[in-house]
Amino acid sequence: MGLHTAGTAVPGIPGTSPAVPAISRTYAWLVFVLSFGLLLSDYMSRQVLNAVFPLLKAEWLLSDAQLGSLSGIVALMVGVLTFPLSLLADRWGRVRCLVIAAVVWSLATVGCAVSASYGEMFLARFMVGVGEAAYGSVGIAVVLSVFPVRLRATLSGAFMAGGSFGSVLGVSVGGVVAQHLGWRWTFGVMGLFGLVLAAVYAVVVTEKKLGPATGDLSGTTGRGAPLRTLLPRLVSSVSVICAYVGSGLQMFIAMALLAWMPSFLNRYYAMPTAKAGVVAGVFALITGIGMIAGGLVSDRLCRTVRARTWTVAVCCSLGSLVLLTAGFRSPTGAPQLVLIGAGTLLSCATAGPAAAMVARLTPTAISATAMATLTLANSLLGLAPGPAVTGVLADHMGLLRALQVVPLVAVVGAAAFALGRFFYEKDLRRLDLLPEAHVRDLEPQP
Repeated sequence: MGLHTAGTAVPGIPGTSPAVPAISRTYAWLVFVLSFGLLLSDYMSRQVLNAVFPLLKAEWLLSDAQLGSLSGIVALMVGVLTFPLSLLADRWGRVRCLVIAAVVWSLATVGCAVSASYGEMFLARFMVGVGEAAYGSVGIAVVLSVFPVRLRATLSGAFMAGGSFGSVLGVSVGGVVAQHLGWRWTFGVMGLFGLVLAAVYAVVVTEKKLGPATGDLSGTTGRGAPLRTLLPRLVSSVSVICAYVGSGLQMFIAMALLAWMPSFLNRYYAMPTAKAGVVAGVFALITGIGMIAGGLVSDRLCRTVRARTWTVAVCCSLGSLVLLTAGFRSPTGAPQLVLIGAGTLLSCATAGPAAAMVARLTPTAISATAMATLTLANSLLGLAPGPAVTGVLADHMGLLRALQVVPLVAVVGAAAFALGRFFYEKDLRRLDLLPEAHVRDLEPQP
């Protein structure tokens, strides 16, 4: 059985493994599987509401605005609490916080099942958002801490893809359960699934079993001083800021496509709403596959020279620009959908490389907070404005024309990644980051 060993560690220095006991490869992958399972539960609990909108509207006579608020309150709480709760996890213990978070959102989802009014449902959804706020950033920090650095992009992309897969599962499974057992059982099943996973996670993955592998500050004495020293490193280099910006802008494109693809298929392919939703679900899966593929390719090509990760991100950005522009300017038909699908895959293939660069350029001790900062950038630059700005453009120039304009954002995204590559060497030297064993951060000089 293979072992992941730490070697020499430098506390707080990114890119160096913390001094940990040998962790078996089997146990590391078990941590990943359980963490990924909880991420699926996170997004299934979040998105299952969409599957029962018609039933809630009919039973409680809710307006569309009220239905939207039940969905929006979760996103709002996630956006507001991601950073502070991730910081708390770095200081108090990441595994401990993950288990508590999973229990909170699962119990809140069960609360949705027993809600008797809109007000009770709103409160339950509020608590779902509180529980889910920091799971993505803290979960990926735990996963990255138990694997070799060379797998960062792959693991980051795969973990982020869980959001796409969980969303599709939440809507599809939720719809089937609601049709056969009613909408209350839909929430009940999701909540119970999360509680079971949380219980298994609490038994299998513990702070003691991981030892100091997570590299957080939970065991640090005099916590205030190191935290004040480490936090500025979240934004202390041009290259890490470029990673945040480039990732967020590519998410702008991906989220705009996901939000408006059902309407595009309905208007320009005359697909019924149900069929358009199914086909759009395929594009959502392509988004997840793109995140995984981008990470795999990045880790493969950049195994010996870490700086090539930036080049992979630039190529993915420009590739998405070319394919999506060609796709939305092509006549309707199968070739158009293939081009759009390929462009969609590349639009979010930068997720893994961007996360790997953020992990390389920020201290290990606050990696959950660093991932929360990346999540915040993705939300502020991509998830929130992408669908909204596309809608505004569609009102003024039509949906097709708007979707022809959206890929142009990739020009700025590619420029951000290229700028990050330009400053990468300077930032490594200025921050005095130690090179990783057997890996060059920079291209060899001729």
